[in-house]
Amino acid sequence: MVVPRPPCKQASAAVAAAQAASTGCVRRIARSGATGVPSRMAESRENTAPILFDRALLRARQRRALHVGPATFLLDRVARDMAERLHAVLRDFADVADIWTPGEALQEAARGRFRSITRIGPDNSEALPLQPESLDLAVSALAFQFVNDLPGVLAQIRRALRPDGLLLAAMIGGDTLTELRQSFAAAEAECDGGVSPRVAPFADLRDIGALVQRAGFALPVTDVDRVMVRYDSALALMMDLRRMGATNILLDRRRTPTRRATLLRMAQIYGERFADPDGRIRATFDVIWLSGWAPHDSQQKPLKPGSAKASLAEAVRKLTPE
Repeated sequence: MVVPRPPCKQASAAVAAAQAASTGCVRRIARSGATGVPSRMAESRENTAPILFDRALLRARQRRALHVGPATFLLDRVARDMAERLHAVLRDFADVADIWTPGEALQEAARGRFRSITRIGPDNSEALPLQPESLDLAVSALAFQFVNDLPGVLAQIRRALRPDGLLLAAMIGGDTLTELRQSFAAAEAECDGGVSPRVAPFADLRDIGALVQRAGFALPVTDVDRVMVRYDSALALMMDLRRMGATNILLDRRRTPTRRATLLRMAQIYGERFADPDGRIRATFDVIWLSGWAPHDSQQKPLKPGSAKASLAEAVRKLTPE
């Protein structure tokens, strides 16, 4: 079914300019606040990190999602993957904390692996109720993307882990919902004469890896799981986001309802640019995995520069046929 194009202002030049401006703005926002770990962690976070998200609204949206019937396919996938990753770690964890994971999927997936897991529910504050060196394992699923001060939160977790304790978390990042972002930007520029923040800025894989290392974790590892989901329409995608509790919670979001003409034009642009031959649209979800260990003497350490006893060039020369 083709959605008829509503009457909008013709401003193709404005569309290109707005998209360029929007892209640049998103990149600046995504990289701000990731400049380092605050020296006094929770006490100084309010003075160092920009406040992008309304966390009280996040809690309200998550409660609404539970009421209407949550869409948990992404969280279920992450919970299964986390259980597999933890199964590969050949050690026992006595004191475990689940930090801000929505729903019960992660608890159910980890059942039988641990005697108990302390669940830290979402709060307006980002100060974690954790004592220094009180945990052996900290896990989190699909929560860190809504944190205003991720460096500060990682530093708090690092402090709460005992030596050789593990952090394993998954968060949304990368090019997640890039199709929806582009479609909304084009539709708003064309119909409303300007662009408003619709999709949250997401950190990329390299940024997350740097933050884990700068928070003081040893042996940091990051990787990305790209999930492509297909929908009948952009409106069906937006309904799933609502059932995930993942709709717009940016403080700078537009506070007035979206005009019907803008919404229909967005759906039309989405279908024109990001539909498969069968007419169904694609939506990108990048799940970034991060892990790191609290430093311990037993862990592997890189050799000091210049300590090698064999020459790599000489080894290559010997393997190269004459």
